[in-house]
Amino acid sequence: MAALRWLTPRRRSATARSVLAGEASAEAARKSSQEATEVPEAEPDFPVLGDEKAAAFFDLDNTVMQGAALFHFGRGLYKRKFFETRDLARFAWQQAWFRLAGVEDPEHMQDARDSALSIVKGHRVAELQSIGEEIYDEYMAERIWPGTRALAQAHLDAGQRVWLVTAAPVEIAQVIARRLGLTGALGTVAESVDGVYTGKLVGEPLHGPAKAEAVRALAAAEELDLSRCAAYSDSHNDIPMLSLVGHPYAINPDTKLRKHARQLDWRLRDYRTGRKAAKVGIPAAAGVGAVAGGTAAAIALHRRRR
Repeated sequence: MAALRWLTPRRRSATARSVLAGEASAEAARKSSQEATEVPEAEPDFPVLGDEKAAAFFDLDNTVMQGAALFHFGRGLYKRKFFETRDLARFAWQQAWFRLAGVEDPEHMQDARDSALSIVKGHRVAELQSIGEEIYDEYMAERIWPGTRALAQAHLDAGQRVWLVTAAPVEIAQVIARRLGLTGALGTVAESVDGVYTGKLVGEPLHGPAKAEAVRALAAAEELDLSRCAAYSDSHNDIPMLSLVGHPYAINPDTKLRKHARQLDWRLRDYRTGRKAAKVGIPAAAGVGAVAGGTAAAIALHRRRR
């Protein structure tokens, strides 16, 4: 029997260390079980159904739509012989840069606005509005971000008003808002006399702080409570507008806005694909090729004509 003693369990009294180890193990098991069964606290419903004091404000370029509306509009005008090949090359290069960088460059945007103003000078407002409808179907409709569109629709379904807020000409913005079923649009206003564009702006482009002032003025006129409103943008230039509302969202954010949003615990949404760490606005290879190829072809054609 002695040879079989090693098979028989030995009875030993528990030491203080073994008791501590056992209690610690039991406590860890209990906590693990509780954490597995706990249900995270749900976020409050937003947007709030029937809240008539709330509304939503959406930036347009790279927030609602991939790329810049003004550049797409320029492509449509070129197709209709509003300007020459050298202008198309500039528009194409600006659009390529915007898509690659994923941010707004003030000099590029100013150049694009100046070009657009010179192009539309002498044309009737009604003519550009009609053409805008066609250009939306040709170049813009397929570039609407489905995710952002769903966010806007959620506000509409909740009975809230939804506005676009953009530096693009207000006529273009209104076409896009109408086609998306939104309430309306705030945009840059080009001067017109007797229904004809003069080639000048009324005030300045609706950009940066000017957007915030436009939203503030509209909220006052519509008797909205900005603390219950939401705003959506991709650009750090729109931080003044985002800071006005109680529900700011960073959509497809540039690097500066992403950093700012994280510091302030703003909500982020990114609907882009094929991006490295979602930091640089690199579109699909086909998109880059199309724009870059178009730019190269336009420049080459222009050089041959010189």
